[in-house]
This record gives sequence, structure tokens and C-alpha cells, in this order.
Amino acid sequence: MTAILGGALAGLAAVVWVRWAVLRWAVPYEGETARPVPLPAQAAVTVAVGAAVGYGYGAPGWPVLVWLALLGVPLGLIDASVHRLPDVLTLPLALGTAALLVLTERQSLLRCLLAALALGLGFALLALLVPIGLGDAKLAPSLGALLAVTGWSTVRSGLLLAVLFAGLWAVALLATRRAGRRDDLAFGPPLLLGTLAAVLLAQ
Repeated sequence: MTAILGGALAGLAAVVWVRWAVLRWAVPYEGETARPVPLPAQAAVTVAVGAAVGYGYGAPGWPVLVWLALLGVPLGLIDASVHRLPDVLTLPLALGTAALLVLTERQSLLRCLLAALALGLGFALLALLVPIGLGDAKLAPSLGALLAVTGWSTVRSGLLLAVLFAGLWAVALLATRRAGRRDDLAFGPPLLLGTLAAVLLAQ
């Protein structure tokens, strides 16, 4: 309980950073339409993720999970707003994930590398066939590496949960009329949420 509360408080402290990052990078290009996430929702998501990370305290890959939360929350909110995952966040996420895994998870390092390559290449190929962005392909290696810390079953669970959350989110967007049937769906938030859920369930 103490770890959960501490995580929630850390999330509350991170609200300012998340808000700044969203304002800085959730800017639509010319001709695009932004669907900004309201500030109360941003704060609620940040605190909830902080509490979830606190719940996972001490689990394998926990330092990477903290790093993912720090950059993943603004990434998810930016993607929800403008359907874009900026390189300025995805690339540091990948580099930091690699460094933390080398320092803390050497026993599972090869599996993490293989999972990162598999998800990165897999999503890059998907981007050629279905309407997902290359940003998802740049995000996927970091998520795959973290999921693989506890085994290939966690990688599979993360992907299945991501698809499930994507479906639920699509229904919610349609029900609230924030999107139409022909609108593209930002896949970054379901990917991030599926990864978080799978990592916590694998404890």
C-alpha cells in the first residue's frame, strides 16, 4: 500500500512535466485536427499510472517500467490528441530502456533484444499494410524489451491486451462521438496500456 501511495504521489508530481510535454508536442500540423485530452483527464491518467508503477515496485524490469511511465504517459496523451508519437520522446525512451536493461537485467538481455527486434520489425511491416503509423514501430521495441524481461508469455499477453484495449477505446470514441467509423485510431495508448497491464499481471 505504501508503494502504491508513493507511486501516486510521484505521478501527481509529474503532472507538470506531462502537461508541459503535451502542450509542447501535441501540436497539429497544418490541415490536421487536434483532439486535446482535458487537463483533469491528463492528471488522472498520470496519477493512476504512478500508482500502478508503485504497485509493481521491486518486480523484474521495474526501473525500465519507471522510465517507460515517465515518457510513456506524455507519449500516449500526445498520440491521443494528434495521432503522432514524436521522435524526441520515442528515441530517448529506446536508448534509456536499452541502458537500464544492460544495467539491471543482464540475464534476460538476449530475450529482450530479440523481442525488441521482433516487435519493431513487425510493426514496421504492419505500417505498410494497415493504417498504423511509423511512430508505433519506433515505440514497439521499447515495449517489447520490457515485456520480455519476464518471458515470451508476457510479450504475447502485452500484444493481446493492446488489441483488446484498442477495441474498447474505439468503442468508447464512437460512443462519445469523438471519432467516426472512418477515422484512424491512435494505437500508442492501447500499446502502452497493454504493456503496463501485462507487466503487472506477470508479477
